[in-house]
Amino acid sequence: MTAIATLGPEGSHAWQAAKQFDGAAEIQVFPHLSMVVEAFHNRKADYAVVPVYNTREGEIKECFQMMENLTTGHWVENIVLPVHLSLGVPPGNAGINTIIGTTHVLRQCDSYISKHFANATLIAVQDPIVALDDFKDRDDFAIIEAENLITAQGLSIHEREVAPHNRTRFAVLGKTLTDSTGYDATVLLTTPLKDRVGLLFDILGEFTRRGVNLLDMRTETDIKSQKLQFYFEAEGHINDQAVKEAVEHIENNVVQERKSVKILGSFPRVDMRVKRIKKTGFIGSGDMSAWFARRLENEGYQTVLTGRNSLVRPEEMITDADVVFICVPISATPETIEQYAPKLRDGQALILLAGEAENNIDTALRHTSKGVEVMLIHNLWGPKATTMKDKNASVVRTSRSGALCSEIEAFLFKHGAVICRDKAVDHDLLMGVGQKLPTAISLALAMTLKENKLSTEDIDSHSTLTSLYSILAMARVHSQNPRTYAEIMTAKGAGGKIVSDFINNLSVVLDHARSGDVDGICSLIETGALYLGKDFLKARMRQALAMDEVLGYKG
Repeated sequence: MTAIATLGPEGSHAWQAAKQFDGAAEIQVFPHLSMVVEAFHNRKADYAVVPVYNTREGEIKECFQMMENLTTGHWVENIVLPVHLSLGVPPGNAGINTIIGTTHVLRQCDSYISKHFANATLIAVQDPIVALDDFKDRDDFAIIEAENLITAQGLSIHEREVAPHNRTRFAVLGKTLTDSTGYDATVLLTTPLKDRVGLLFDILGEFTRRGVNLLDMRTETDIKSQKLQFYFEAEGHINDQAVKEAVEHIENNVVQERKSVKILGSFPRVDMRVKRIKKTGFIGSGDMSAWFARRLENEGYQTVLTGRNSLVRPEEMITDADVVFICVPISATPETIEQYAPKLRDGQALILLAGEAENNIDTALRHTSKGVEVMLIHNLWGPKATTMKDKNASVVRTSRSGALCSEIEAFLFKHGAVICRDKAVDHDLLMGVGQKLPTAISLALAMTLKENKLSTEDIDSHSTLTSLYSILAMARVHSQNPRTYAEIMTAKGAGGKIVSDFINNLSVVLDHARSGDVDGICSLIETGALYLGKDFLKARMRQALAMDEVLGYKG
């Protein structure tokens, strides 16, 4: 039977990678990387599976230092594994004062820990499951690990996906160099090199003039000599003529030292974008659904649009889709969720493309089983946009947003969307400021012009650049589909509070104005400026001045 050495314990991400490489093999687990490599060198294992790169942590230096001393075998394959880390706590948890995890896991979760548990004591251990024995009498700790390892210890999941967009690349070390497949990559490591002006430029030139593309390059300082070493990952197999010639010329003509370039291995080219999602489906066949569907198809996902007149009914689509999107008018969203959400089964994801969060998310969580992932995305652009690059997207995750939701969020990120993670109520309040309130002001402004019989022809001649902002917003609202803005205004949720509070505060301002209270209005402005802060005001003033320059241009 084939034996594979890797890092433990059983069930760890490294163990999962080894299992993915060969499900029938005997998996030998070790607590230290050096022990994994030793088992491979001593032929106690046919293969070794070791982590070399993580999307949040970067390269794992211990592995590359180990590669330098690899005297037998080659890097023959890669496994890219999504890393789903959860925060587990004991039953009856009394707070989190201590967090346990491996060094690598704690690094990967650094931003999450600093944001939510800045005062917690971090304990880095080789095997967190073994370390739990020292905490069996405590109820104030947490562990970060794979969900299956946490639940196997009788702990509860406090939060899933604490480090989203997290993937680890594992190198598979084998005894024999792999044959060329026609779509390969080769990894090279130099010895510590003597200093010379233009050395790196000359090395890169050998690849460039032969048309060999570099997929990765990094430097490492040799501990003993403090000289630089270079690591390259190049497209092509080492037996391809262009790659072989580049290596020979680097050794003989550039570095001028034989065996100064070590061939770690060649293997089929790896893609870090591991996808769990195969098929997506949309309930709602409007322009926005079609817009997202086209871009998902460009990423290799199958998509199906369903609606009132579609050949495929939503019920049929739901049976074999991994992710179901609901993208319908705002007023129809809750009813659509109630109708179709119960049809989703555990292991699927429901993504709400909607502008109102709290009510829709609550409805989705109530009408789906606990094994269905739920997330809301509010894209702040319309179907006429050519791209989502640099456009705002509000993402509201829930306690049930898992790996599938993270993959969809990663899709937005890859295409350049500026993602803001919101809580549901905060999203609705901010959308009250960003959408509901400007719409309300635009409607009221047009009504006021009509009531006072003011000619629109006179607006330009009596406007300041500042007053043009609200007039332009009014024009936008009244020149597009009125139902869109009616849906925004009638949507339930915390956004309505923003409009109500604005009306109340406007009344206060008018009271000061009617009574001639100049000092009172100055005080309101000063208080507001203090709350808004200098940085915000400075940045927004730069934008306002830039807009003034455009609006004031008469050419």
